[in-house]
Amino acid sequence: MILDNYFCTVIIQVADRESFKKKVLQWASAFDVCCYLDSNNFTDPYSKFDTLIAAGVKADMAANTGTAFEQLEQFRKQHTGWMTGFFTYDLKNEIENLTSENPDHLRFPDLYFFVPQHLMIIRGSEVEIIADDAQDILNDIEQQILHTNGQASVVNTQSRLSKQQYLDSVEKIKEHINRGDIYVTNFCQEFFAENAVIDPLAVFLKLNEVSPNPFSAFFKWKDNYIICATPERFLAKRGDKLISQPIKGTAKRGSTLAEDERNIRELRTHSKELQENVMIVDLVRNDLTRSAKEGSVKAEELYSISSFRHVHQMISTVVCEIADNVSPVQAIKNTFPMGSMTGAPKISSMQLMEEYEQSRRGVYSGAIGYFSADDDFDFNVVIRTLLYNQDNKYLSFHAGSAITYHADAEKEYEECLLKAQAILEVLGNLTLI
Repeated sequence: MILDNYFCTVIIQVADRESFKKKVLQWASAFDVCCYLDSNNFTDPYSKFDTLIAAGVKADMAANTGTAFEQLEQFRKQHTGWMTGFFTYDLKNEIENLTSENPDHLRFPDLYFFVPQHLMIIRGSEVEIIADDAQDILNDIEQQILHTNGQASVVNTQSRLSKQQYLDSVEKIKEHINRGDIYVTNFCQEFFAENAVIDPLAVFLKLNEVSPNPFSAFFKWKDNYIICATPERFLAKRGDKLISQPIKGTAKRGSTLAEDERNIRELRTHSKELQENVMIVDLVRNDLTRSAKEGSVKAEELYSISSFRHVHQMISTVVCEIADNVSPVQAIKNTFPMGSMTGAPKISSMQLMEEYEQSRRGVYSGAIGYFSADDDFDFNVVIRTLLYNQDNKYLSFHAGSAITYHADAEKEYEECLLKAQAILEVLGNLTLI
């Protein structure tokens, strides 16, 4: 046992890590606020841990668009240790001269962060518990009896847009591209359910089983839940290095090894997929220059293919050295929202999507992650994610795709359904209008 002025730290070895993770998550979910971040055993040279669990609130802050980043900057100066939280897409309205008039049924704050009372970090079979009462917490976790009767209930979801409305919107967006208003954009549609009653923890466990991804997250904020199975990193800081890994380019998994390999080859050579990837890489490079030492921005890797349970994804890595006068919070603000969820030019794309999308994105297209005690950070891109307000029983998830000059509206619609496949497998029924 290691003691310091604030915390007691217990380091243990666990034989059954997966069972222990479920016990910790079940224990953490009983708090009003908790955050669970899981890499699902994906290897990542930039990761600090396999799993992080933060539970209970020592200090927190919630803010809406206006001075949210400024408030976070001050909060971070006051609390320099570990903290976790989320940014919503609608913070774009603070960064740029933009507005959001579409309805919001979920009622998350635009930004929320908390300093946890209890923090657990899992690396391999080693578990580090950092808390005022670490040994007592360990005892509580070990005594947890996993609930096996929690069901990911069938929920009847429906689309916010009809298929025809979606197809018509894509054609109108392509007219903007033809006029030169934009080059590429990310057009998203919402699927939702009203009067939905679910067990959020059971749904997350099922989704994480069906679609294990490297930036999965379970975030509870009072009666609001983020159930996330995202494969994408938004932005990380490691020492003086910033890392962004935008995803653009999607192909379905094959039913045989030969079909799978063929789909990967087609993704690697598909002109539309390559085009949208390189456009977003250029956008990310431009965003990073606002935080970078001169001449340090570079594409570390282009067009890398990563395979997940349901899809293959094309991922590029863009890095830079952070300038001495740029704080971690400022570096995030300088690149937010992430280019993979906006388009190019960024402001014009965001303006147009407010016109064509029928509901506010909120946490979707935002980011969940942490600041660590050494002032590093790591944030994902909130996609492949269920959002749930337990109070008003509203459940929502979005799916989107990149629209370029060469986009085929039918194929883009099918791509949205492909990206929603894992969530639909967990929830059950979807009514398309």
